[in-house]
Amino acid sequence: MKLKNQNATDHHIPVMKDEVEKYLNIKAQGTYLDGTIGAGGHAAMILSKNPNGILIGIDRDAEALKTSRQRLSASANPIIFKKESYHNFSKVFKENNIIDADGIILDLGLSSMQLNSKNRGFAFKHNGELDMRFDTQIGRKASQYLDKISQLELSNIIYNYSDERFSKKISKSIKSKLPMSKTFDLVNAINLVTPPHKRNKTLARVFQSIRIALNNELDKLNKFLNSFVNSLKIGGRIVIISYHSTEDRMVKHAYKKLHFQRKMKIITKKPIMPNIEEQNLNIRSRSAKLRAAERIG
Repeated sequence: MKLKNQNATDHHIPVMKDEVEKYLNIKAQGTYLDGTIGAGGHAAMILSKNPNGILIGIDRDAEALKTSRQRLSASANPIIFKKESYHNFSKVFKENNIIDADGIILDLGLSSMQLNSKNRGFAFKHNGELDMRFDTQIGRKASQYLDKISQLELSNIIYNYSDERFSKKISKSIKSKLPMSKTFDLVNAINLVTPPHKRNKTLARVFQSIRIALNNELDKLNKFLNSFVNSLKIGGRIVIISYHSTEDRMVKHAYKKLHFQRKMKIITKKPIMPNIEEQNLNIRSRSAKLRAAERIG
């Protein structure tokens, strides 16, 4: 499969692409769901290994879908693109008369494209609009969300999603500086109560915590983990890459539960991590953990 408009996605590096290929065990003429298609890196690999197969690509981010459409437009395989959250994948299956899939891939992290965008508010290094929504057409922006929630709620979000020891001081500082409209407004409020040598790590933790809460990411993951198994064929595999300790625990426990129910076989006894070469090449891969399982009943 040739890739079209490659310059638009040269900066995007799919995390653990070789490991995803290995553990997904891609079959020719198979049906595969990429529930977080993003810029299409993993999807391109699946299409190249799956002649005459079907790919369903889902993403909440309209910009990501546009990019993946362009990147994968030269493929001869049927591709179904849908702007939707991955936890609603069964709705997409039903709309397209798909009963089950040979494989499912979820990459729960931010794409390089999202992190590099100055107007999405995901990265603390760019001074853009304080948005942080995956779907920019629904819900509150992060600036509005921070106005709405209480200082205690914000403190709990920061602590529970990142174990940030300065969560109380940070939440108090943020609330005292409202209203905010730009990412640097949030950065400055955090830096006021954070030791200089810890600022980068703290900024990353706080931005991630607010993003997770704003987009209801853990709730969506929980709904998906409780529903995916019946849409996976016997012998079909699921691969999930997470970047947050709570997400990884949720995936681990879901696999174990399905294993005890004799529905799934756990392929990865321990999470797979990127090798050192990949971590050096792609900084955002450093916190990635991959877990895979196969349906057996």
